[in-house]
Amino acid sequence: MDIKQIQELIKFVSRSGVNEVAIEQENFKITIKTNQAPTVVHATVPQAPLVQAAAPVATAPTAPAAATPAVPVAEDTSKYITIKSPMIGTFYRSASPEKPMFVNVGDEISAGKVVCIIEAMKLFNEIESEVSGRIVKILVDNASPVEYDQPLFLVEPI
Repeated sequence: MDIKQIQELIKFVSRSGVNEVAIEQENFKITIKTNQAPTVVHATVPQAPLVQAAAPVATAPTAPAAATPAVPVAEDTSKYITIKSPMIGTFYRSASPEKPMFVNVGDEISAGKVVCIIEAMKLFNEIESEVSGRIVKILVDNASPVEYDQPLFLVEPI
């Protein structure tokens, strides 16, 4: 991989909303992680010049990530149970655009009920509730990227 390919990869990752990309070949390994902080590039190559050339690319400006405000919610959540994301991926409220949402605010759920789907690497993982109660708030927009352990729903226990 040359420096131009690395730069294009960094641009693609920052535009796509993916949080981490790792590429490993025979004598080359690169991991690009994005968060709310700037893009970080870790490269391990037997030829040291490529690693040094990749360092300035890591400071390239990235699009600001939209963050969900947690402070107002934190004040009210003491009596609620939070359903969190078990993985990194893309959050979907329904199986497809034509199908109804799994849950809406006010719906009663029981343990084992599918509440959403998280897509990770083209695999669609049904996320089941581990608690019973009533959905009070949905904390993530449909088709949004989510992090591991990110709060998805607030549930009022019944």
